[in-house]
Amino acid sequence: MNTKKLAAERAVESIEDGMTVGLGTGSTAYFAIEKLGQRVQEGLTIRAVATSKRSEEQAIGLGIPIVPFAEVGIIDITIDGADEVDRRLQLIKGGGGALLREKIVAARSAKMFVIVGEDKLVDTLGAFPLPVEIVPFAHEWTLDALKGLQLNPELRLADDGERYMTDNGNYIADCRAEAIEDPAALHAELNAIPGVVENGLFVDMAHTVIVGREDGSIDTLTR
Repeated sequence: MNTKKLAAERAVESIEDGMTVGLGTGSTAYFAIEKLGQRVQEGLTIRAVATSKRSEEQAIGLGIPIVPFAEVGIIDITIDGADEVDRRLQLIKGGGGALLREKIVAARSAKMFVIVGEDKLVDTLGAFPLPVEIVPFAHEWTLDALKGLQLNPELRLADDGERYMTDNGNYIADCRAEAIEDPAALHAELNAIPGVVENGLFVDMAHTVIVGREDGSIDTLTR
């Protein structure tokens, strides 16, 4: 049972004619974009913005109309995945490398629908490494500051062994904490470090979390 696909397709059922939709990035968002493309081909009329180049290319290939950000007021619904979701619907995102753009789009959205398999649900965030996007300039100093927070950062590498570069031309430091008991406090500490662009903690941003389960059932959790 592909629990991510199950949750993604259920989320897309919430999209209605005339909506502006935010398209997330990653393996789960991929299924949502595929289903949304199918609905567009069946006659659904929407417009969309994407959180990464690869999601935009996927959407265009499926006939989903992509519009410039300057033409968008409020996004009705953004559909995206997550790497971890806790019981308060706080998230870790950024495994796909698009956390900054995902957060910008989520902040502009009336509702953020998060789609996950049941394996992503946790009591406390932190088992998944927390991505932090940092600028290349003096990145060694930024990593030192992250070490000062006991986060054990490691620069992410691309498949070719070179440093991973985001669509924004930045690095990602994957940080390892045993448990993140206070996501809001850590979010503020991270973003106060010069050189940190944004971090993968999405605090109080998810409106609805749709969970696909191995038995084929779906749970919907709402803030």
